[in-house]
Amino acid sequence: MSRLLRTIFILASLAGLLSACGSKDFRAPRNLDDACSIVREYPKYLAAMQETERDWQVPVPVQMAIIYQESKFIGNNRTPLKYVLGVIPMGRQSSAYGYAQALDGTWEEYQKERGGRIAKRDNIRHATDFMGWYMAQTEAETGIARGDVRNQYLAYHEGRAGYLRGTHNSKSWLLRISDEVAERAVMYDQQLRACGKRG
Repeated sequence: MSRLLRTIFILASLAGLLSACGSKDFRAPRNLDDACSIVREYPKYLAAMQETERDWQVPVPVQMAIIYQESKFIGNNRTPLKYVLGVIPMGRQSSAYGYAQALDGTWEEYQKERGGRIAKRDNIRHATDFMGWYMAQTEAETGIARGDVRNQYLAYHEGRAGYLRGTHNSKSWLLRISDEVAERAVMYDQQLRACGKRG
């Protein structure tokens, strides 16, 4: 192998190693239908959600069910691209990003009021704290209890103003999904109690 090729190979290997060291693990948990499996695989998830439950009184299973619906626990999840003529990419469907799929503007509001500039949507602790902060405001503005996952999810999806206007009532698909989120929260709660992760 020539000296030039050897140098290129070494540089490419170093670049790959450096990028691997700096990358985060954003893979979804292996079994999304088992809360105990999720928290065994990613213990930091449970620690973050328990902290949010202490700080904001949003139950862990509620957080888990909404994160499942929003991102499937993929920390760098984004909305799909929009295309013109089926082939020309024209940006994303929205600015939603991260575990909680927080929009740019809402996330900036959270950073100003609570999280600070260092808060990142692809950090599970920041994402769950954001959810607690948002859902506490939802309860204050709409009266929806923080444990009412169905209606909290509707307000989360539609925004509080949209929820109060009843925009969700004309979206049968969203009403179905909100019921599924509520069912998943019950399932996650039962599973976490069975494996001793919830008292």
